[in-house]
Amino acid sequence: MQWPLIEDEDRKAVLDALDGARLVSDTDGVNPVSDLEHEWARRFGFAQCVAVSNGTAALSLALSALGVGPGDEVIVPALSFIATGLAPVHQMAVPVFADIDPVTFNIDPDDIERRITPRTRAIIPVHLHGAPADMDRIMAIARKHDLVVVEDAAQAPGATHRGRPVGGIGDAGSFSLQVSKNIPTCGEGGLLVTGSGELAEAMRRGRQFGEVIEAGRDRDYVSYGLGWNHKMNALQAAFTSAQLARFDGYEERRQRNVTDFLARLAELPGLRVPTALPDTTHVWHILRFRFDPVAFGLDGVGPQALRSALRRLLRAEGVPMSQYQLMPLPDQKVFVDRLGFGSGHPWAVTGAPGTVRGEDYPVTREVIADSLTLQKRHLNPGAGELLSLYADAFEKVWANRDMVATLAKAAS
Repeated sequence: MQWPLIEDEDRKAVLDALDGARLVSDTDGVNPVSDLEHEWARRFGFAQCVAVSNGTAALSLALSALGVGPGDEVIVPALSFIATGLAPVHQMAVPVFADIDPVTFNIDPDDIERRITPRTRAIIPVHLHGAPADMDRIMAIARKHDLVVVEDAAQAPGATHRGRPVGGIGDAGSFSLQVSKNIPTCGEGGLLVTGSGELAEAMRRGRQFGEVIEAGRDRDYVSYGLGWNHKMNALQAAFTSAQLARFDGYEERRQRNVTDFLARLAELPGLRVPTALPDTTHVWHILRFRFDPVAFGLDGVGPQALRSALRRLLRAEGVPMSQYQLMPLPDQKVFVDRLGFGSGHPWAVTGAPGTVRGEDYPVTREVIADSLTLQKRHLNPGAGELLSLYADAFEKVWANRDMVATLAKAAS
């Protein structure tokens, strides 16, 4: 199942942008980048949208615009893509990792509170795999401790929490348009959203060298603050705009396909399927399945051994199960060895110790040990028949649990 689906309208949008006079976002007047910003904000209900080069740049720019910098601590989940942990380091702030919820795989609000210190300045909740984090509790904690919140919604465009679009609940939100995402571009891209016009202007300055770019105003090449070159180009924007126009139709079919698939798998003992919590919309970017050896009927077999056996058998049946994240973020070498800037910065600024390999993130470690994921294939809106075949394969494997037991015990 190819993803993304590249249709004639995508090709036409890119060719039209290529034939246009405005290939970058700093040209005067309407251009494909400003069109995408307007359409994204309109479709999802955001007041402000700023297009940037990628999702990692979006996170860093949001922290910068909110004044997060040297000496600050930023709380992030222990399970996420590496960019979530690196973004604070890019601002010379220290990432502080919190454990996750065992059902949503998102940051645990209780552990957020345990990690807050006088240096804490921000929280980055991640809507991992397309499932909204518990934003009501996170925002209550942020207000209580006077913290800013940057939502990492890279995997979650279209997800909602109590009727509100993720990305638009905190002070700022970041999205990724990388080619694997639910709404992609033809390569790399990112978007920032916020309800604050002042914050959006700070983000626009940051994406272009700290300059002020305004319609009808000649560019003066003056940097009014620290900035980077994080602009999106017209071809990326045009491609995403064409994909965005088809998103509602894709999402409707994807929701039907995935929920039917998960309903079949939910009947299998020892298998925990991903779940959309009440009052939320899950957009199923990645499907993570957890395996329980005891419920499966394998007392004395460790979760990693069962996972290994199931991965081998499911892949043999044509289901491309894989691991996603081989370790908690705090175990990554860049954080354990303080491979930031200079002599251990930003940790040297705060005097804080680096993360310790094996530190307590019990839920994160359990989820990594007992789960496998399905990625990309289900994003194609025509994947319903394929997902039905995947469900057949799961049921076949579960019907031969003696073979699973043999392989799992050997792995143990």
